Amino acid sequence: MSEARIARLRAELSGLQDSAMLITSDHNRRYLTGFTGSAGVVLVTASEAVLFTDFRYTEQAGAQSDGVEVVEHPTTGYYEPVAERLRRAGIERLLFEDGAVTYASYSTLAERLAPVRLAPAGKVLEKLRAVKEPSEIAIIEAAADIADRTFAHILDFIRPGAKESDIALEMEFYMRKLGASGTSFDTIVASGERSAMPHGVASDRIIGTGEFVTLDFGAYYRGYCSDLTRTVFVGTPTDRHREIYGIVLEAQLHALAHLKPGMNGREGDALTRDIITRYGYGDQYGHSTGHGIGLYIHEEPRLSFSAPDSILLPGHVVTVEPGIYIPGFGGVRIEDDVVLTDDGIKILTRSPKELIVLG
Repeated sequence: MSEARIARLRAELSGLQDSAMLITSDHNRRYLTGFTGSAGVVLVTASEAVLFTDFRYTEQAGAQSDGVEVVEHPTTGYYEPVAERLRRAGIERLLFEDGAVTYASYSTLAERLAPVRLAPAGKVLEKLRAVKEPSEIAIIEAAADIADRTFAHILDFIRPGAKESDIALEMEFYMRKLGASGTSFDTIVASGERSAMPHGVASDRIIGTGEFVTLDFGAYYRGYCSDLTRTVFVGTPTDRHREIYGIVLEAQLHALAHLKPGMNGREGDALTRDIITRYGYGDQYGHSTGHGIGLYIHEEPRLSFSAPDSILLPGHVVTVEPGIYIPGFGGVRIEDDVVLTDDGIKILTRSPKELIVLG
Protein backbone atom coordinates (compact mmCIF):
# COMPACT_ATOMS: atom_id res chain seq x y z
CA MET A 1 0.00 0.00 0.00
CA SER A 2 2.72 2.48 0.97
CA GLU A 3 4.72 1.73 -2.16
CA ALA A 4 1.74 2.56 -4.41
CA ARG A 5 1.04 5.81 -2.55
CA ILE A 6 4.69 6.84 -2.65
CA ALA A 7 4.77 6.08 -6.38
CA ARG A 8 1.76 8.38 -6.91
CA LEU A 9 3.48 11.10 -4.90
CA ARG A 10 6.64 10.74 -6.99
CA ALA A 11 4.58 11.10 -10.15
CA GLU A 12 3.06 14.33 -8.78
CA LEU A 13 6.48 15.67 -7.80
CA SER A 14 7.83 14.89 -11.25
CA GLY A 15 4.99 16.87 -12.75
CA LEU A 16 6.01 19.81 -10.58
CA GLN A 17 9.65 19.48 -11.72
CA ASP A 18 10.60 18.51 -8.19
CA SER A 19 12.33 15.42 -6.93
CA ALA A 20 11.98 15.56 -3.14
CA MET A 21 9.44 16.35 -0.42
CA LEU A 22 9.61 16.35 3.38
CA ILE A 23 6.43 15.21 5.13
CA THR A 24 6.04 16.36 8.73
CA SER A 25 2.26 16.27 9.42
CA ASP A 26 0.77 13.35 11.32
CA HIS A 27 -1.99 12.50 8.82
CA ASN A 28 0.20 12.62 5.72
CA ARG A 29 2.93 10.63 7.47
CA ARG A 30 0.42 7.93 8.37
CA TYR A 31 -1.07 7.95 4.87
CA LEU A 32 2.29 7.39 3.20
CA THR A 33 3.79 4.86 5.61
CA GLY A 34 1.10 3.31 7.81
CA PHE A 35 3.04 4.47 10.90
CA THR A 36 0.68 5.62 13.66
CA GLY A 37 3.25 7.04 16.10
CA SER A 38 3.24 10.70 17.06
CA ALA A 39 6.79 11.61 16.05
CA GLY A 40 8.67 11.31 12.79
CA VAL A 41 9.20 12.80 9.34
CA VAL A 42 9.26 11.20 5.90
CA LEU A 43 11.66 12.13 3.13
CA VAL A 44 10.59 11.08 -0.35
CA THR A 45 13.03 11.46 -3.25
CA ALA A 46 13.12 9.95 -6.71
CA SER A 47 14.95 6.90 -5.37
CA GLU A 48 14.34 6.80 -1.61
CA ALA A 49 11.49 6.88 0.89
CA VAL A 50 12.78 7.20 4.45
CA LEU A 51 10.91 7.48 7.75
CA PHE A 52 13.03 9.19 10.41
CA THR A 53 11.85 8.73 13.99
CA ASP A 54 13.35 8.54 17.46
CA PHE A 55 14.23 5.55 19.63
CA ARG A 56 10.75 5.43 21.19
CA TYR A 57 9.16 4.49 17.89
CA THR A 58 11.73 2.63 15.76
CA GLU A 59 10.34 -0.81 16.60
CA GLN A 60 6.75 0.31 16.03
CA ALA A 61 7.67 2.06 12.78
CA GLY A 62 9.44 -1.03 11.50
CA ALA A 63 6.40 -3.19 12.24
CA GLN A 64 3.81 -0.81 10.78
CA SER A 65 5.59 0.65 7.77
CA ASP A 66 6.05 -1.01 4.43
CA GLY A 67 7.82 0.34 1.38
CA VAL A 68 9.93 2.77 3.40
CA GLU A 69 13.29 2.64 5.13
CA VAL A 70 13.10 3.32 8.88
CA VAL A 71 15.98 5.32 10.36
CA GLU A 72 16.42 6.21 14.01
CA HIS A 73 17.51 9.82 14.25
CA PRO A 74 19.70 11.14 17.09
CA THR A 75 18.33 12.95 20.12
CA THR A 76 19.32 16.24 18.49
CA GLY A 77 16.61 15.73 15.88
CA TYR A 78 16.15 14.62 12.29
CA TYR A 79 17.78 17.62 10.60
CA GLU A 80 21.29 16.22 10.24
CA PRO A 81 20.35 12.81 8.77
CA VAL A 82 17.83 14.44 6.41
CA ALA A 83 20.42 16.99 5.29
CA GLU A 84 22.91 14.16 4.67
CA ARG A 85 20.43 12.29 2.46
CA LEU A 86 19.73 15.46 0.49
CA ARG A 87 23.44 16.12 -0.05
CA ARG A 88 24.03 12.54 -1.10
CA ALA A 89 21.23 12.75 -3.69
CA GLY A 90 22.35 16.15 -4.96
CA ILE A 91 18.98 17.74 -4.16
CA GLU A 92 18.94 21.53 -4.19
CA ARG A 93 15.23 22.20 -3.70
CA LEU A 94 12.93 20.52 -1.19
CA LEU A 95 9.14 20.76 -1.01
CA PHE A 96 7.62 21.12 2.46
CA GLU A 97 4.07 21.12 3.81
CA ASP A 98 3.41 24.83 3.96
CA GLY A 99 -0.10 24.26 5.33
CA ALA A 100 1.23 22.32 8.33
CA VAL A 101 4.55 24.01 9.17
CA THR A 102 4.71 27.01 11.48
CA TYR A 103 6.92 29.96 10.68
CA ALA A 104 9.25 28.98 13.52
CA SER A 105 9.58 25.44 12.18
CA TYR A 106 10.13 26.75 8.66
CA SER A 107 12.91 29.02 9.90
CA THR A 108 14.62 26.11 11.65
CA LEU A 109 14.25 23.88 8.59
CA ALA A 110 15.69 26.53 6.29
CA GLU A 111 18.67 27.05 8.58
CA ARG A 112 19.42 23.40 9.34
CA LEU A 113 18.97 22.10 5.77
CA ALA A 114 20.85 24.91 4.00
CA PRO A 115 21.99 25.25 1.25
CA VAL A 116 18.92 23.30 0.13
CA ARG A 117 16.10 25.72 -0.81
CA LEU A 118 12.62 25.14 0.63
CA ALA A 119 9.55 25.49 -1.58
CA PRO A 120 5.84 25.14 -0.64
CA ALA A 121 4.20 21.89 -1.72
CA GLY A 122 0.65 23.22 -1.57
CA LYS A 123 -1.98 20.48 -1.29
CA VAL A 124 -0.26 17.85 -3.40
CA LEU A 125 -0.64 15.11 -0.77
CA GLU A 126 -4.07 16.24 0.36
CA LYS A 127 -5.35 15.86 -3.22
CA LEU A 128 -3.91 12.35 -3.39
CA ARG A 129 -5.53 11.49 -0.05
CA ALA A 130 -8.90 12.81 -1.25
CA VAL A 131 -9.44 9.91 -3.65
CA LYS A 132 -10.01 6.99 -1.32
CA GLU A 133 -8.92 3.43 -2.02
CA PRO A 134 -11.52 0.65 -1.55
CA SER A 135 -9.89 -0.36 1.74
CA GLU A 136 -10.22 3.20 3.05
CA ILE A 137 -13.87 3.43 2.00
CA ALA A 138 -14.60 0.17 3.83
CA ILE A 139 -13.15 1.59 7.06
CA ILE A 140 -15.08 4.86 6.72
CA GLU A 141 -18.26 2.87 6.10
CA ALA A 142 -17.59 0.93 9.31
CA ALA A 143 -17.07 4.22 11.17
CA ALA A 144 -20.36 5.47 9.69
CA ASP A 145 -22.11 2.33 10.93
CA ILE A 146 -20.84 3.02 14.46
CA ALA A 147 -22.32 6.52 14.23
CA ASP A 148 -25.65 5.17 12.97
CA ARG A 149 -25.86 2.64 15.79
CA THR A 150 -24.98 5.36 18.31
CA PHE A 151 -27.78 7.60 17.03
CA ALA A 152 -30.31 4.78 17.44
CA HIS A 153 -28.97 4.15 20.96
CA ILE A 154 -29.04 7.75 22.15
CA LEU A 155 -32.70 8.39 21.30
CA ASP A 156 -33.71 6.65 24.53
CA PHE A 157 -31.67 9.19 26.54
CA ILE A 158 -32.97 12.44 25.02
CA ARG A 159 -35.80 13.79 27.17
CA PRO A 160 -36.74 16.92 29.12
CA GLY A 161 -34.39 17.28 32.09
CA ALA A 162 -31.41 15.58 30.44
CA LYS A 163 -28.17 17.53 30.26
CA GLU A 164 -26.46 18.08 26.90
CA SER A 165 -23.07 17.06 28.24
CA ASP A 166 -24.51 13.82 29.66
CA ILE A 167 -25.97 12.98 26.26
CA ALA A 168 -22.59 13.60 24.63
CA LEU A 169 -20.79 11.47 27.21
CA GLU A 170 -23.16 8.55 26.63
CA MET A 171 -22.65 8.83 22.87
CA GLU A 172 -18.88 8.86 23.18
CA PHE A 173 -18.87 5.93 25.58
CA TYR A 174 -21.15 3.92 23.31
CA MET A 175 -19.02 4.58 20.23
CA ARG A 176 -16.01 3.26 22.09
CA LYS A 177 -17.99 0.17 23.12
CA LEU A 178 -18.65 -0.41 19.42
CA GLY A 179 -14.94 -0.28 18.59
CA ALA A 180 -14.15 3.38 17.98
CA SER A 181 -10.84 4.57 19.43
CA GLY A 182 -12.26 8.05 19.93
CA THR A 183 -14.45 10.73 18.38
CA SER A 184 -13.86 12.45 15.06
CA PHE A 185 -14.26 15.84 16.80
CA ASP A 186 -15.82 17.33 19.92
CA THR A 187 -19.37 16.00 20.04
CA ILE A 188 -22.06 18.60 19.39
CA VAL A 189 -25.29 18.40 21.36
CA ALA A 190 -27.14 21.69 20.98
CA SER A 191 -30.69 22.10 22.26
CA GLY A 192 -33.27 24.87 22.18
CA GLU A 193 -31.85 28.25 21.21
CA ARG A 194 -28.36 26.70 21.20
CA SER A 195 -29.34 24.58 18.20
CA ALA A 196 -28.96 27.80 16.18
CA MET A 197 -25.21 27.52 16.87
CA PRO A 198 -23.76 25.34 14.07
CA HIS A 199 -20.82 24.29 16.28
CA GLY A 200 -22.51 24.37 19.66
CA VAL A 201 -20.53 21.68 21.46
CA ALA A 202 -22.31 20.02 24.38
CA SER A 203 -22.83 22.27 27.40
CA ASP A 204 -24.42 21.98 30.84
CA ARG A 205 -27.74 23.19 29.44
CA ILE A 206 -30.76 21.14 30.47
CA ILE A 207 -32.93 20.00 27.57
CA GLY A 208 -36.45 21.41 27.80
CA THR A 209 -39.68 20.72 25.98
CA GLY A 210 -40.80 22.25 22.70
CA GLU A 211 -37.32 22.48 21.18
CA PHE A 212 -34.91 21.07 18.65
CA VAL A 213 -31.88 19.03 19.69
CA THR A 214 -29.08 18.82 17.14
CA LEU A 215 -26.58 15.96 17.42
CA ASP A 216 -23.40 16.24 15.32
CA PHE A 217 -20.81 13.57 16.02
CA GLY A 218 -18.53 10.98 14.49
CA ALA A 219 -16.61 7.82 15.28
CA TYR A 220 -12.83 7.70 14.87
CA TYR A 221 -12.21 4.13 13.78
CA ARG A 222 -8.93 2.58 12.61
CA GLY A 223 -7.60 6.04 11.83
CA TYR A 224 -10.60 7.28 9.82
CA CYS A 225 -13.53 9.57 10.62
CA SER A 226 -17.27 9.51 10.17
CA ASP A 227 -19.51 12.57 10.54
CA LEU A 228 -23.25 12.36 11.16
CA THR A 229 -25.81 15.02 12.08
CA ARG A 230 -29.44 14.52 12.96
CA THR A 231 -31.87 16.98 14.54
CA VAL A 232 -34.73 15.67 16.68
CA PHE A 233 -37.57 17.42 18.50
CA VAL A 234 -38.56 17.14 22.15
CA GLY A 235 -42.21 17.85 22.84
CA THR A 236 -44.77 18.98 20.30
CA PRO A 237 -43.38 20.82 17.25
CA THR A 238 -45.13 23.91 15.96
CA ASP A 239 -45.89 24.53 12.31
CA ARG A 240 -42.76 26.69 12.10
CA HIS A 241 -40.57 23.94 13.52
CA ARG A 242 -41.96 21.50 10.95
CA GLU A 243 -41.51 24.05 8.16
CA ILE A 244 -37.83 24.67 8.96
CA TYR A 245 -37.13 20.97 9.29
CA GLY A 246 -38.92 20.19 6.04
CA ILE A 247 -36.94 22.77 4.08
CA VAL A 248 -33.60 21.42 5.29
CA LEU A 249 -34.68 17.84 4.56
CA GLU A 250 -35.84 18.79 1.06
CA ALA A 251 -32.50 20.49 0.36
CA GLN A 252 -30.49 17.56 1.65
CA LEU A 253 -32.48 14.94 -0.27
CA HIS A 254 -32.20 17.00 -3.44
CA ALA A 255 -28.42 17.12 -3.11
CA LEU A 256 -28.20 13.38 -2.49
CA ALA A 257 -30.29 12.74 -5.60
CA HIS A 258 -28.21 14.94 -7.91
CA LEU A 259 -24.62 14.98 -6.59
CA LYS A 260 -22.23 13.32 -9.06
CA PRO A 261 -18.62 13.27 -10.28
CA GLY A 262 -17.57 16.10 -12.56
CA MET A 263 -19.38 18.75 -10.55
CA ASN A 264 -17.28 21.44 -8.95
CA GLY A 265 -17.57 22.45 -5.33
CA ARG A 266 -19.73 25.48 -6.10
CA GLU A 267 -22.20 23.39 -8.11
CA GLY A 268 -22.40 20.80 -5.35
CA ASP A 269 -23.06 23.53 -2.80
CA ALA A 270 -25.79 25.07 -4.95
CA LEU A 271 -27.80 21.84 -4.79
CA THR A 272 -28.76 22.69 -1.21
CA ARG A 273 -28.23 26.45 -1.12
CA ASP A 274 -30.58 27.29 -3.99
CA ILE A 275 -33.49 25.49 -2.30
CA ILE A 276 -32.93 27.05 1.11
CA THR A 277 -32.53 30.49 -0.49
CA ARG A 278 -35.72 30.03 -2.51
CA TYR A 279 -37.64 29.56 0.75
CA GLY A 280 -36.16 32.81 2.08
CA TYR A 281 -33.63 31.37 4.53
CA GLY A 282 -30.41 31.88 2.58
CA ASP A 283 -29.08 34.31 5.19
CA GLN A 284 -29.62 31.67 7.89
CA TYR A 285 -27.44 29.14 6.06
CA GLY A 286 -23.93 30.46 6.57
CA HIS A 287 -21.71 27.41 6.12
CA SER A 288 -20.89 25.25 3.11
CA THR A 289 -22.81 22.16 2.04
CA GLY A 290 -20.02 19.73 2.81
CA HIS A 291 -16.40 18.69 3.05
CA GLY A 292 -14.22 15.68 2.50
CA ILE A 293 -13.58 13.22 5.33
CA GLY A 294 -10.91 10.58 5.81
CA LEU A 295 -7.91 10.44 8.10
CA TYR A 296 -8.93 13.95 9.16
CA ILE A 297 -12.42 15.35 9.70
CA HIS A 298 -12.00 18.18 7.17
CA GLU A 299 -10.29 17.12 3.96
CA GLU A 300 -10.45 17.84 0.26
CA PRO A 301 -12.73 18.29 -1.64
CA ARG A 302 -15.12 21.00 -0.48
CA LEU A 303 -18.77 21.48 -1.44
CA SER A 304 -18.65 25.23 -1.07
CA PHE A 305 -19.66 28.39 -2.87
CA SER A 306 -15.99 29.40 -2.57
CA ALA A 307 -14.61 26.22 -4.19
CA PRO A 308 -15.26 26.46 -7.96
CA ASP A 309 -11.95 24.72 -8.67
CA SER A 310 -12.68 21.72 -6.42
CA ILE A 311 -13.78 18.98 -8.85
CA LEU A 312 -15.63 15.93 -7.53
CA LEU A 313 -14.09 12.59 -8.53
CA PRO A 314 -15.04 8.94 -7.99
CA GLY A 315 -13.57 7.88 -4.66
CA HIS A 316 -14.11 11.21 -2.94
CA VAL A 317 -15.92 10.83 0.40
CA VAL A 318 -17.83 13.95 1.41
CA THR A 319 -20.48 15.15 3.81
CA VAL A 320 -23.79 16.67 2.69
CA GLU A 321 -25.04 18.85 5.54
CA PRO A 322 -27.36 21.78 4.85
CA GLY A 323 -28.81 23.71 7.76
CA ILE A 324 -30.95 26.65 8.82
CA TYR A 325 -30.08 28.55 12.01
CA ILE A 326 -32.42 31.17 13.50
CA PRO A 327 -31.10 32.98 16.60
CA GLY A 328 -33.57 32.90 19.45
CA PHE A 329 -35.56 30.10 17.83
CA GLY A 330 -33.26 27.21 17.02
CA GLY A 331 -31.74 25.40 14.11
CA VAL A 332 -31.79 22.26 12.01
CA ARG A 333 -28.96 20.41 10.29
CA ILE A 334 -29.13 17.04 8.55
CA GLU A 335 -25.89 15.39 7.47
CA ASP A 336 -24.82 12.20 5.72
CA ASP A 337 -21.49 10.81 4.55
CA VAL A 338 -21.37 9.74 0.89
CA VAL A 339 -18.79 8.33 -1.48
CA LEU A 340 -18.72 9.47 -5.12
CA THR A 341 -19.05 6.58 -7.57
CA ASP A 342 -18.60 6.48 -11.35
CA ASP A 343 -22.13 7.72 -11.98
CA GLY A 344 -23.42 9.12 -8.68
CA ILE A 345 -23.02 8.46 -4.97
CA LYS A 346 -23.31 5.74 -2.37
CA ILE A 347 -24.71 6.91 0.97
CA LEU A 348 -22.66 5.56 3.89
CA THR A 349 -24.80 6.79 6.81
CA ARG A 350 -28.29 5.33 7.08
CA SER A 351 -29.98 6.87 10.12
CA PRO A 352 -33.61 7.89 9.56
CA LYS A 353 -34.23 11.49 8.52
CA GLU A 354 -37.94 12.04 9.01
CA LEU A 355 -38.55 14.36 11.97
CA ILE A 356 -38.28 12.27 15.13
CA VAL A 357 -40.43 13.61 17.99
CA LEU A 358 -39.41 12.55 21.52
CA GLY A 359 -40.64 13.09 25.04
